[in-house]
Amino acid sequence: MTIGGPNFTDRTLRMVVHPSVGGAALRVHLSNLRGTTPLAVGAVSLALQAGEATAVAGSGHAVTFSHAKTFTIPAGQEVVSDPVPLSVQAEQNLLVSLYLPQATSSATWHSDAFDVSYLSKPGDFAADTEDGNYVAATTSWYYLSGLDVVSPAARGTVVAFGDSITDGYNTPASAYRRWPDDLARRLAGPHPSAVVDAGIGGNRVLTDVPNIWQGVSALKRFAHDALAQPGVRTVILLEGINDIGNNAGPGGVPLTAQHLIDGYRELIRQAHAAGVRIIGATMLPDKGSGGYSEHGETIRQAANAWIRTGGQFDGVVDFDQATQDPSDPGALRAGFDSGDHIHPNEAGMQAMADAVDLRLLNH
Repeated sequence: MTIGGPNFTDRTLRMVVHPSVGGAALRVHLSNLRGTTPLAVGAVSLALQAGEATAVAGSGHAVTFSHAKTFTIPAGQEVVSDPVPLSVQAEQNLLVSLYLPQATSSATWHSDAFDVSYLSKPGDFAADTEDGNYVAATTSWYYLSGLDVVSPAARGTVVAFGDSITDGYNTPASAYRRWPDDLARRLAGPHPSAVVDAGIGGNRVLTDVPNIWQGVSALKRFAHDALAQPGVRTVILLEGINDIGNNAGPGGVPLTAQHLIDGYRELIRQAHAAGVRIIGATMLPDKGSGGYSEHGETIRQAANAWIRTGGQFDGVVDFDQATQDPSDPGALRAGFDSGDHIHPNEAGMQAMADAVDLRLLNH
């Protein structure tokens, strides 16, 4: 979640959630983490999705938070709902509806959800089954920061942590073809692992991005966005290309490979202090918009070499090797290129998921 979302007054937001595991009860996470004023919530509901903003008849549940249906989230705070007794299968879409009765400040949001959300005309339509009162669509999530699936069969949670490649940029909306989605399908079975996508487009390891909706640095957000996820056991870290592309070293100095390595070391330290395994992923080739400068490509190669051979991560996934053009290792393979020469298409995302040795995640 980041700062910088739109304002709402007397509107119901209906957002789609695509769970990676199934279970018999659910908990909704709402966040006013980046808000500057208290957030008044008039109603929250949860239902199975029939299609678009239409719910499966009879599946709707009012969601309570500390047994209250209406409540206020203070600025900078988050809340988790009481358990909702609703059974859901892996990859069975859910609708979370949120009624905001009062004027809000700029929303805490996730700008690039690559999933369609729905906005109502004025009023409380959280309990609606049909979609007629939902009159607009966006591809962002607002205030909805997570959904817990209570599953006695699941092994725990894998967090995919990164930037736009992990966020799913240039993949089709509502298709669930990001590499973390593909990885979750590989981890399905009698004892699946849940997968949380903690990617934010444009995000950097070392510095906050001037575009506020692209998030504070990985160093600042890692503890909250990765290590605080329910059931987390392992994090896969893929980040650094935006530091390189913007030559954004700490304190405004030009970036060096050692800066990035030091950042990775700090994230490794945080993970291990929390008892969480961390897998290092190599950065993909980039020939988009002219690609890396010679200096930038030197940094990428040096940082990738350290990820592979430094011995500090608990394992390595070589996404660079899995996606590069064999005849031009500094470029994405043509069949994996979404068209901008840096973000993988659906086939490239699947190749990334396939490159993960599942033994690294089953400790």
